[in-house]
Amino acid sequence: MKKFFQFCKECVAELKKVSWPSFSEVMSSVKVVIISICVMAVILGAFDFLFMGGYSFVFTGKFLSN
Repeated sequence: MKKFFQFCKECVAELKKVSWPSFSEVMSSVKVVIISICVMAVILGAFDFLFMGGYSFVFTGKFLSN
């Protein structure tokens, strides 16, 4: 049990040494991630639409038949 408490104390000491990012750095990173996710969603949606149309064209002869 003594080793566990020693480990916890060392963890706290190491976390105090960490250089944490500022709020503006975090917000900047969040914006980059959200924009990247939106761009990838649009790209994947476009590929899905094209593959769905190609699949439909191969099997029905129409690009997107209902």
